[in-house]
Amino acid sequence: VDQKKEMMKLAAHLLLLSGASSFAPNTQIQPRFVTSLGALGVFVRKAKENDLRKMIEAGQISDEVKAKLDEMKSASAEKREGPGPVQAALTKRKGTITIIAEYKRKFDENAAFISEILPADILSPVFREGGATAIAVMADERMGGCTYDDMVVLAKEQESARGDMPGPLPIISSDMIVDELQIAQSAIAGAEAVVITYSVVGPERLEGLIEQCSVAGLECIVTVNNKEEAQKAVDLGVRMICVSALNSPDEKFDVVDGLSAPNDEPICKIASILARDNKQLEEVEEAWVLRDKGFQAIWVSDALYKSGNDPIEHPGAIIASMKAKSSVKFASARVKTGKGEGAREYLGDIMM
Repeated sequence: VDQKKEMMKLAAHLLLLSGASSFAPNTQIQPRFVTSLGALGVFVRKAKENDLRKMIEAGQISDEVKAKLDEMKSASAEKREGPGPVQAALTKRKGTITIIAEYKRKFDENAAFISEILPADILSPVFREGGATAIAVMADERMGGCTYDDMVVLAKEQESARGDMPGPLPIISSDMIVDELQIAQSAIAGAEAVVITYSVVGPERLEGLIEQCSVAGLECIVTVNNKEEAQKAVDLGVRMICVSALNSPDEKFDVVDGLSAPNDEPICKIASILARDNKQLEEVEEAWVLRDKGFQAIWVSDALYKSGNDPIEHPGAIIASMKAKSSVKFASARVKTGKGEGAREYLGDIMM
């Protein structure tokens, strides 16, 4: 996800709807330097908290979620020994890459080559059969157009593959998590992990949310924008780090290079791939580069949908191509609508 663009659009939208006075600054906060993304994160967090408050006041929280919240409040976090199932699935042998396919209904302008997306229950098996390792659901309705209902649909469809090959994929909640309520919602909807954005919640709140994830039985992925955030998240116990809002593979690798955890505990390094503003599939080549740099997984969103349901370039085919053992030294995955090197036929070849 191009997180910065998404957050800027969300912030602007909320400002128009709610008015700046709804988000008066907290006078208790001491002035300090923040990045533009960090400042946006504070704004987005307050807006999301406002949304949750309205949901509670309107009585829109289900009894199941309330019961889960009560259970979480009465339980204590237990330290997990070793990687959880999601981290283990995302971390394969060296020289391979795993794919987190994000389901969403709204797209960045760089992926605006299609006007709509197939329903969750139709795309769910496409992700699985294409070779994805996990499915993320952008459950923030403003940013991704999805709700927790989509998460339920995807989780149920994946569970229907129990006993098959390939088997069910874990679901990751990609809501803009700011409160334990969303963690409870994610657990009830069938998620096995949640994504928390460091720049939105900050280190103090992050620590509490990590603990609530543990209590709820969910694994935690933290999205970061720089090395300082990444190491702080690791220091708080996070072992899955996703680098976002950066363009080049070198910039992304710099964020996770040298990360260290106690006792050399493994850290799953995930890179988010941004959609290019063309119909070529340079994102496939970037996946190969990130793999060769040492990332264990990539998070791919809008790029999956650039060609709609084209027989060769549908989301499952793009996932399979990203997982191919090809190298940018010997091959190109550029798609030029059937013209020149790296034509559509080639994308089909590297899937085989």
